[in-house]
Amino acid sequence: MAPSVSPTLAARRDQMFPILTDVDIERMRRFGEARTYAAGEPIVTAGTVSPGLILILSGKVDVTQAAIGSREPIISHGPGNFVGELAQLSSRPSLVDAEAAAPVEAVVIPSQRLRDLMVQEANLGERIMRALILRRVGLLESGVSGPIVIGPPGNGDVLRLQGFLARSGQPHRALDSDTDPCAKTLIERFHVDPHHLPIVLCPNGKLLHNPGEKDLARCVGLLRPVDAGKVYDVAIVGAGPAGLAAAVYAASEGLSTIVLDCRAFGGQAGASSRIENYLGFPTGITGMALMARAYNQAQKFGVEMVIPDEAKLLTAAPDMSGARYLLDVGDGETVHTRTVVIASGARYRRLDLANLAGFEGTSVHYWASPIEARLCAGQEVALVGAGNSAGQAAVYLASHVRKVTLLARRGSLGATMSRYLVERIEAQPNIEVLADCEIEALEGEEGNLAAVRWRNSVSGERTTRPINHLFLFIGADPNTDWLAQCGVALDAKGFIRTGAELGPAQGTMQTSRDGVFAIGDVRCGSVKRVAAAVGEGAQVVAALHAYLSRNGGQAGGSSSKESA
Repeated sequence: MAPSVSPTLAARRDQMFPILTDVDIERMRRFGEARTYAAGEPIVTAGTVSPGLILILSGKVDVTQAAIGSREPIISHGPGNFVGELAQLSSRPSLVDAEAAAPVEAVVIPSQRLRDLMVQEANLGERIMRALILRRVGLLESGVSGPIVIGPPGNGDVLRLQGFLARSGQPHRALDSDTDPCAKTLIERFHVDPHHLPIVLCPNGKLLHNPGEKDLARCVGLLRPVDAGKVYDVAIVGAGPAGLAAAVYAASEGLSTIVLDCRAFGGQAGASSRIENYLGFPTGITGMALMARAYNQAQKFGVEMVIPDEAKLLTAAPDMSGARYLLDVGDGETVHTRTVVIASGARYRRLDLANLAGFEGTSVHYWASPIEARLCAGQEVALVGAGNSAGQAAVYLASHVRKVTLLARRGSLGATMSRYLVERIEAQPNIEVLADCEIEALEGEEGNLAAVRWRNSVSGERTTRPINHLFLFIGADPNTDWLAQCGVALDAKGFIRTGAELGPAQGTMQTSRDGVFAIGDVRCGSVKRVAAAVGEGAQVVAALHAYLSRNGGQAGGSSSKESA
């Protein structure tokens, strides 16, 4: 967040670092406890959980972030300022260090009470929430805080780890192990064999060798153990638009809520480079920005996020447990809940090519984010698909690459893509649309794509071009494989049957299991649009209340002993 690297700091400094009035401070005092710190005493340490939001009454606090071999100053806080960013909203480990530069008197507001402040003091809470979000944006822009990913550029695992951190809204650095002197220093310091790259250095000092997303999430504090003694009012499987909407509305209405997702928040909507037909955003918004707002909003109301963690099995809970259902999430962990909302969305379809897997992660992509755009800058890329996601990706990539060859199986884009996107694609001089075409073969070796061959289904003509990056946006299938042994009725295509499909007595989103609901893309008959998913997320909360009322549910969550 230094001025040289953060445009947000230059443009919105007063909102990022507001000075609170005496009246504001008095309103905040009741949410925290008085603390004093001696000069030179650490107040917050990167990689560890902060005691909360630190409201400074007197003294001075220096906030810094770690650069390799040095510390980079962010800001010095004085009376009326507060120390904290989004990590403090949900008791996640801090991304920065804060130290008392002079004797400090402060009020420390822990995470739970900070969320209470947000709700009970709406106007003040709005200013604080805006500051917390902008500070996170500043950390993302600085590219200094957070874990350090070290490995060869373009390496599949490096891209995988970068992609996970980016989709999780987690600041991080990526260092080229071949050319960056800092990377080479770290490799030598930790005696890392080049064959064991990539490595990740977490803010708490722990070194990981090519970790999975779950291990990385645990190391940086994104993923915490499930509370086995708590019974939730609702467990939501999936953190896309439908799941996050359900979480926001459920938690804001007093239901204890937990959300699980096996990848990252945002779902397929989070991969959209720009959404322009979502109500209320006339200039458009990136899918990631929209979903990050929903994710932060849910945490503001106290939703517990367990990401990435995968629901594996849904079973009935034992009698007298206080819960009706158990969700097995692996590693010996189980979520106890009274109701379940399945919003697990869909998974990307793959081309039926024998060697496809060998290029995934390095040359074949299912997202078009800044990471992929930098990877193929100045090159020609091929993109397969004719829906809105494909159109958004094509337009986005066209501003970064030399040429986009858009391959569509149908004769035109108009039947499956919004008109505004078709017109925009037609207006781009470096997008070539080839209708009635299908990919036949991929050529290359060691994960590096060298050429793509496709065939025109009308003329039979075959074309091969030297293309190193292929983007696939060919639709998705319902993510319901995990429900195979769970007694939830599916249709022939794997979508969850709800409502009238199960009988006239069923509620619109009720599945074949009482107290289990389905919303969003995973539900049979749903409209595959972000706005529709958000609407279903809001609508299902009324069904949750009705179910809990009929079955004597106790909103707010409790321990299993209390429920029993």
